[in-house]
Amino acid sequence: MSISAAMVKELREKTGAGMMDCKTALNETGGDMEAAIDWLRTKGLAKAAKKAGRVAAEGLVGVASSGNKAAVIELNSETDFVARNDGFQTLVRDVVKVAIATGSDVEAISAATYPGSDKSVDAAIKDAIATIGENMTLRRAAVLSVTDGVVASYVHSAASEGLGKIGVLVALESAGDKDKLNALGRQIAMHIAATSPLSLNVDQLDPAVVERERNVFIEQARESGKPDNIIEKMVEGRIRKFYEEVTLVKQAFVIDPDKTVEQAVEALAKDLGTPVKLTGFVRFALGEGIEKEETDFAAEVAAAAGH
Repeated sequence: MSISAAMVKELREKTGAGMMDCKTALNETGGDMEAAIDWLRTKGLAKAAKKAGRVAAEGLVGVASSGNKAAVIELNSETDFVARNDGFQTLVRDVVKVAIATGSDVEAISAATYPGSDKSVDAAIKDAIATIGENMTLRRAAVLSVTDGVVASYVHSAASEGLGKIGVLVALESAGDKDKLNALGRQIAMHIAATSPLSLNVDQLDPAVVERERNVFIEQARESGKPDNIIEKMVEGRIRKFYEEVTLVKQAFVIDPDKTVEQAVEALAKDLGTPVKLTGFVRFALGEGIEKEETDFAAEVAAAAGH
């Protein structure tokens, strides 16, 4: 197949590799974008993580907690201007309260009664659309709870209390001092906001992700021309390093890089004299995974002018 300039541009944006390398990669893989990314990585020409793509959605991520539960939601709007609107911020705060009581199912939240009214959350959002004049969508929600312990939270790029561009929840199960648990939980939440781990631990990693990394590492190791038994050791070493980079408990703790997150939790357990278990986390970044439609402004102007 013929490789278009747009494909080369897309691959370049996703990998940061050079133009000619991107073109070669697409030619080598028959225009398969994902295979081309792996080809570039095999040659050491691209970073492991693709760039997050241009984020289209504006709006706010909201977090709130109540007792042993906390919720995080993402409510999207068309422009960043709306995220600064008091009415929109109140809407996000109210919807996240509903999520705490209702759970993480968006349809159930939408059907639930909006606080202080006799209408549904869905109707309240439609009213806000009519008032503010912009489309809005309740995109997703998540709730974490503990039997005994805390669900700590952190909001990054806060627009207001509990509202911002990244919202993180961290669940710590323990009978220990709640203030100390909350202090570490918040630090771990800040760490997660910064590092965006793929999973809590190795067991929870998507096997397909691990397999893909392994295949890239095998191809990279083969390029060295070393024998198979050495290649196997090289690959296992790289997989271990990969686990340290992407699983929360194995990551070096941003607040104290001499410890892993796991070791920081163990240190608190020792201090409290009772077990502490990190049972889960959620990280919502505003608009992640939503691609903006690109428009060629010059072409639009030319078209409007009749050229």
